[in-house]
Amino acid sequence: EVQLVESGGGLVQAGGSLRLSCAASGFSFDDYAVGWFRQAPGQEREGVSCISEADDSSKYYADSVRGRFTISSDYAKNTVYLQMDNLRPEDTADYYCAQLPRFGSRCPTPDYYSDYDALGRLDAWGQGTLVTVSS
Repeated sequence: EVQLVESGGGLVQAGGSLRLSCAASGFSFDDYAVGWFRQAPGQEREGVSCISEADDSSKYYADSVRGRFTISSDYAKNTVYLQMDNLRPEDTADYYCAQLPRFGSRCPTPDYYSDYDALGRLDAWGQGTLVTVSS
């Protein structure tokens, strides 16, 4: 059974940092990519970042977080991290990780993360962790 468990959310002031963790089980990072998504109240789910163990150069970052967030993985622990620096109030959301298909060895291309039909077919999501950034 595939499981993903997020942790590390919390309340932080603007300009601060948090590191989210996604502990994965039931699948190998050799076979799938892992992505981070977020959803703020009343908004659509937004793709934030993706990492593929097989092709580190294919990391994806949404424009809204590029340069502030860093995705990484610990293969031995089957865990993916999202280091979030210089947080802004607009980063406030529930953050989720998901098992993503790879395209060859690469993370999905940028258009995938707003393809809600494709995202709706994903089976493996974590329960989410809440990040709140105060101004």
